[in-house]
Amino acid sequence: MHFFLHCPISNQEVAHMTDSIVKTIDINAPVDRVWDALVDHEKFGTWFRVALDQPFEVGTLSTGHMTYPGYEDYSWEARVLTMEPMARFAFEWPATGGDKKLMDSGVPVPEWTLVEFVLKPMEGGTRLTVTESGFDKVPEPRRTNVMRDNEGGWAEQVGNIRDYVAG
Repeated sequence: MHFFLHCPISNQEVAHMTDSIVKTIDINAPVDRVWDALVDHEKFGTWFRVALDQPFEVGTLSTGHMTYPGYEDYSWEARVLTMEPMARFAFEWPATGGDKKLMDSGVPVPEWTLVEFVLKPMEGGTRLTVTESGFDKVPEPRRTNVMRDNEGGWAEQVGNIRDYVAG
């Protein structure tokens, strides 16, 4: 499972979308460094604040737990779907929005959202676009809560990876 900080939606364009969150950031680092920070499970864990139990591998379930202070008992679960070197990394994860009660219920969450990281080389660095989609299959009122929480979480996470690779 996963967690994101509980933050209100501030981007009005995203607030009106019902199925996806898109964040794009220009990073002052080459594509290979950004790619490595995405697909090396230990580096990913550093900037995302998650301790992963194993390396990312297409077709496998990634497990672990959050390391963000105050959220160490939150679990991580994601199915790795694709790793196109230097271009695209994608996984899907349960649409919990960090709802600890739902995560601890023992009932599998049937709705999973797709998370895609797309890298494009640009002058002076890399353009990273993060898209999380599939929210339309999540029933209300959980859909609104998950989108709100994940919107705030992705705003923080794109800054985290930028700082990690550019630092």
